[in-house]
Amino acid sequence: MAKYIYEYKNWTDFTWRETAINAIFGEVRNLQGKIIGQMNTLGFATKQEATLATLTLDVIKSSEIEGEKLDYDQVRSSIARRLGINIAGLVPANRNVEGVVEMMLDATQNHQKPLTNKRLFGWHSALFPTGHSGMHKIEVGRYRTGEMQIVSGAMGKEKVHYEAVPANRVKEEMDRFLKWFNDTDKSSGERSRTIDPVLKSAIAHFWFIIIHPFDDGNGRIARAISDLMLARADKTKERYYSMSSQILVERKQYYEILQKVQHSSGDITDWLNWFLHCLKNSLLSTETTLQKILRKTEFWKIHENTEFNERQRLVLNKLFDGFDGKLKSSKWATIAKCSPDTALRDIKDLIDKEILRQEQQGGRSTNYELANF
Repeated sequence: MAKYIYEYKNWTDFTWRETAINAIFGEVRNLQGKIIGQMNTLGFATKQEATLATLTLDVIKSSEIEGEKLDYDQVRSSIARRLGINIAGLVPANRNVEGVVEMMLDATQNHQKPLTNKRLFGWHSALFPTGHSGMHKIEVGRYRTGEMQIVSGAMGKEKVHYEAVPANRVKEEMDRFLKWFNDTDKSSGERSRTIDPVLKSAIAHFWFIIIHPFDDGNGRIARAISDLMLARADKTKERYYSMSSQILVERKQYYEILQKVQHSSGDITDWLNWFLHCLKNSLLSTETTLQKILRKTEFWKIHENTEFNERQRLVLNKLFDGFDGKLKSSKWATIAKCSPDTALRDIKDLIDKEILRQEQQGGRSTNYELANF
């Protein structure tokens, strides 16, 4: 069995081949600057809208990577409430949602604060408010005291993918990690040189995952740590791209590259290369999301003097935010909590105002879509 990276002496003196990552690193830094520049030309409300959309996506997708589906409206409402953003149709969120949101907002909104054991324990407690992960009782708000294996497969045929750092080394390893993370002038190990926060975000993610300090929730916390360092890289609390969304798309490669580099003797070039490409893809897909937000802002600017009732505002915003499936009058009635007759009247009014139109592909039921404006 190949040795794990942490079994080598001074294993955190990571090395990488600059020449292999220079080009992609430059592209990422360029794209980040471009997106932040675009956003800075927009008004306060639009920037808020973009941050809300991005953070909602980040929370939902980071949980989805772990196979947990969170309710979109609950997540969005919880973030909006905590950031003081005024949105229509707020819904109460359950403890689970509140916990993940609390962690993500602490990471991104307080990115300048040092990362400490206490802060990580707070995040962990927020993720597991009942002290259970599914049916299993776990150690919450403290580092694990038991050994940790990542396994898959049926009982008796388990395949061990990874065996984490022994429990008696976790505290010492985490102290070293946090000292490095909070030190603004050093890279890992002995090499005393300033390290770019984007690279630091990638290294921190890998380093934390290798230690696997908690009983559960290590993946989500690693992604929050990455987001914290990326917010430092962008020098802003406002978030316009979601790394977790892209990791979910590339989940298979994410696990493959972690499995490969966990056996490295210290060279993490392959991991950095993968992380930077994933980040680049995340930044590219953000440009599409931003177009949607700009379209929505433009619409409300054009229609600032048009009369709408609350139900119409609610459903129109949903259409702009990205609507699942087709809009039918029955779906309108469900979303707006009104009768089918009221829903039809609302829709007819918007057709008369040339805001909605019937979809061309007829069929048995009538679907509606936004008209071009």
